[in-house]
Amino acid sequence: MGQDAPLGGPHLTRKTFLRGLAVTGAGVALAQSPLLGGVAGAVSGPAKGAGAGGGSRDLAGHVNPFVGTAIQKDSPSVFGGQQAGNTHPGAVAPFGMLTWGPDTVEKQPGGYSWAAPTIRGFSLTHVSGGGCDSLGDFPFMPFPGEVTSSPATTPERYASAFSHDAESASPGYYGVHLDNGAKAEFTATQRAGTGRFTYPRGKTASLLVDVSGSAAGTSAAEVRVGRNTLSGSATSGMFCGAADSYQVYFWAEFDQPFKTSGTWSGDSVQPGGSKASCEAQQSDTDDTSEGVCLATGTSAAGTGTAGCGAYVTFHGPVAEARVGISFTSVAAARANLRAENHGSFAAQRARARATWNEQLGAIRVDGGEPADLATFYTALYHCFLHPNVFSDANGDYTGFDGKTHRTRRGHAQYANFSGWDVYRSQIQLLAMLAPRETSDMMQSMVNDYAQGGQLPKWSLANDESYIMVGDPAAPIFAEAYAFGARDFDTRAALDALVAQATKANRIRPGIEDFQKFGYLPADRTYEQYHYGSVSTSLEYNTADFAIAELARQTGDMGTARTFDQRAQYWRKLFNPKTGYVQGRNADGSWVADFDPASPANFVEGNAAQYTWMVPFDVRGLFDALGGDKAVRTRLDTFFTQLNAGMDKPYAWMGNEPNIPAPYLYAYAGAPYRTQEVVRRAMTELYTPEAGGLPGNDDLGTMSAWYVWSALGMFPQVPGRAELVLASPLFRAATVRLGSGRTIEVHAPHAARNAPYVRGLRVDGRRSTKPWLPATFAHTGGRLDFSLAAAPDRHWGSDPTDAPPSFGKNSHRA
Repeated sequence: MGQDAPLGGPHLTRKTFLRGLAVTGAGVALAQSPLLGGVAGAVSGPAKGAGAGGGSRDLAGHVNPFVGTAIQKDSPSVFGGQQAGNTHPGAVAPFGMLTWGPDTVEKQPGGYSWAAPTIRGFSLTHVSGGGCDSLGDFPFMPFPGEVTSSPATTPERYASAFSHDAESASPGYYGVHLDNGAKAEFTATQRAGTGRFTYPRGKTASLLVDVSGSAAGTSAAEVRVGRNTLSGSATSGMFCGAADSYQVYFWAEFDQPFKTSGTWSGDSVQPGGSKASCEAQQSDTDDTSEGVCLATGTSAAGTGTAGCGAYVTFHGPVAEARVGISFTSVAAARANLRAENHGSFAAQRARARATWNEQLGAIRVDGGEPADLATFYTALYHCFLHPNVFSDANGDYTGFDGKTHRTRRGHAQYANFSGWDVYRSQIQLLAMLAPRETSDMMQSMVNDYAQGGQLPKWSLANDESYIMVGDPAAPIFAEAYAFGARDFDTRAALDALVAQATKANRIRPGIEDFQKFGYLPADRTYEQYHYGSVSTSLEYNTADFAIAELARQTGDMGTARTFDQRAQYWRKLFNPKTGYVQGRNADGSWVADFDPASPANFVEGNAAQYTWMVPFDVRGLFDALGGDKAVRTRLDTFFTQLNAGMDKPYAWMGNEPNIPAPYLYAYAGAPYRTQEVVRRAMTELYTPEAGGLPGNDDLGTMSAWYVWSALGMFPQVPGRAELVLASPLFRAATVRLGSGRTIEVHAPHAARNAPYVRGLRVDGRRSTKPWLPATFAHTGGRLDFSLAAAPDRHWGSDPTDAPPSFGKNSHRA
């Protein structure tokens, strides 16, 4: 949920952003789908003969793309109220640039709200699980009727109500029969897609393309109409109110010449128009924008609402559009279409599903409840959506310098890095399962630094938004390397990380003070994130630890020692008198009126939650807190609530800083409590329903936590590959590693109500250690769990069995 934080620059105020959020998504009522197929057509069920197990070939049949599109009851938001996972159910390929699917009139980040009754269009791009409006470029909308008024000024006329009973989604496909009588269906490859539109007989078959309809608005847009083609561009960005910007292009070819066509700009409709363009103009009196639009044949068409687009009509009741997109040019969008879009709609849909089955087959689980299989494979599906391909089929992409570059042959450039989020769980999973793609993601970040002078923090397309805090590129690089994604320029990555950690820059605001004091003083302000001094400092500590690990793994021991020492700066913010990390002023004094439940000096959390965020030096933290017994008592109190929000002194498992916390019991001699709390979180907070995510999915982060936890393990230490154990949910699992080896997990008595480990064999040898060494993620092996419904308080409780911690003078394997 990190991307909810609205700090894009010095002119953006929290009040301004909250006002925008209230308009776009607040107050949407909870609406949940019945389990999987309970809503007719809501999601394609398992293929015939698939059964309950994950052993079928059609793993895509277990996926419900609607999961996360509804608000989950009692799931607290950063801004109060409740929130959804903000996922999107549209047609998309693994790591796809194009996601073609529905956008509801009642906005929700992700573009689609399960509770909303009306669809305004079907756009070509989406971010899954973000906290703010983004992408949503070029919505197409089928309309049975004549276009007589401008969609820019009468958008409600062209929107349509719909029912979930007439809606279907599965990996690589989305379809809906709208209440206006039209049916829309979509399938996708990475950079292209096909839309099929069916209209009621006897009605004018119109299709509208709103080139200015991006989710966060556009600063410029244009469209051109050909004999049977549409093409255009849009300039958007403004993620979470930031100043970022991108330009995207599309090329659409139809299976028939148009019967009629036209354009609109502002409030003017141009029948027969072949071109339209519009741009936003900043008002001198407030922070809203009004349009200045120009259409072919007029000098200044359009006053009032900004907006432009094109409409076409067809001769028959069925029409197909084949569409390519690109972030470099219209010609590249057309080339992407030519490279990827082949065969009939049915053939493309079948290929998309086959591609997804191959991707999902990286992990095969069996022996679970149907609901758990659906939750698991839906979560794994969400993990393979972002970061997504950004380069064209020929390797061209627009860099952070605005220039066109080309990737190495056989490689791709990736974009959309939700850094603060994905380093906690998702990047490790991708590196282990898809090292080739993950290596390209790492090289993409290196390229971004070379072209833009900084590593991505929360980047959208080819620009930085500066959303959230810390320096997440550091753990991302180190984790990718640790889990096997190593085909990138590690020297350039390390050099960039060291530069950002030692010299003034926008990614680490206040870095001079951090190096001087060992923390960011609470009584000082910086260009961005002048609040959150404690949490930002802790993020810098984690980043410094990760830099040390990457340096160590690549042979730079001097850098490793330097940043190991800096990682220990967390101790400067731990107040032994209160027992919490706490805000501290430049003169060394503690911030007065301390309340562990207050979010003051923290980003999306409080002292009770962030005190646990020393993931690399757990032993040092536990000693500071009074030892294992005191820690167990405190954790027990902390987990009396699982998803409390940021203003209560309890766990907030719907947000990133706390998702590793249940695994801390394993360090404190009580791994049975890790097993218990992890299982509670999995079964109480995650479901295969529309409201089945406890917070923003954050481009796969929350879903990745579930995947790891269902396998019975978690990558607790950012930058390293040791896995702390809980217990597997399924009786059997096979994880296909990128190295070609496998992890085999066997737990014949696994069940929802049997989370407790009573015995473990690792490669046939008895083990009482509630963790696996870093080598296991590469070499693989076999785990045999003995599970039960009652806890074994002794297994793994010996202090010598605790997972390794990396504090002062600790040994590194």
